Amino acid sequence: MKKTDIHVAHSPDSDDAFMFYALATRKIDTGDLNYVHQLSDIETLNKKALEGEYEVSAVSFHAYAYLTDKYALLSSGASMGRNYGPIVVAKKPIRTLGDRVVAVPGALTTALLALRLFEPNVKYKVVPFDRILEDVQKGKYEAGLLIHEGQLTYREDGLYKVVDLGEWWQEETKLPLPLGGNIIKRDLGTRMMKRVSQDIKRSIQYALDHREEALDYSLQFARGLDAQRADRFVGMYVNELTLDYGAEGKQAVRHLLSEAYRHKIIPNKVKLEFV
Repeated sequence: MKKTDIHVAHSPDSDDAFMFYALATRKIDTGDLNYVHQLSDIETLNKKALEGEYEVSAVSFHAYAYLTDKYALLSSGASMGRNYGPIVVAKKPIRTLGDRVVAVPGALTTALLALRLFEPNVKYKVVPFDRILEDVQKGKYEAGLLIHEGQLTYREDGLYKVVDLGEWWQEETKLPLPLGGNIIKRDLGTRMMKRVSQDIKRSIQYALDHREEALDYSLQFARGLDAQRADRFVGMYVNELTLDYGAEGKQAVRHLLSEAYRHKIIPNKVKLEFV
């Protein structure tokens, strides 16, 4: 049987590895669909999505504001922080960001979107996400916006928290902070979009049902985290909202993007469609 390739692009991170474990290792039967995994950092994925590169991709919700013509949102695969999220850190305790330049992991990341909602006048410089922590340590930037594992390790590197944007967002809105989701090309057609959506949801469910083996697999993508902290990190971003947005998750995304439009961070209102 000739199989149809579906290219699935996601980050080389422990939480994404956990989510796609069953698909990547063929633990579930996908029939005549062959999933080909492409790994890149989130800002690269955002840019590739703007070019329509992959059938399925993880992207920042900030980037999705520019992708609605080509892509729909899959109803599973979201990363949301419930009272936690990207963290602004500094080499010494500071109270406000003021005129300081913050190193950020990408112009289209939701982390930057949240930072601009928090501090509309913030100055920032885009830096590869895996260099930010070191650059702040060396004093190249007065502050840095950390995503991924840095959220758990910055204290050991002698840095101080300025603000956890997930905590701030929860306080402001009583909602989780939506960071990224999976998108699918509209030109695949409704039937294929639904099939792929079901396969990805099954992959997430398999990982949650077989947590130990999925965690063991994801450790190779944990970038130095020990098993205990990798488990914690995965639990932060792969949970019941990842399996299905539900009413709360959908409300969180709508509210984030409506605030982004209201503050003129994105140019147009975003109509959300979930597959």
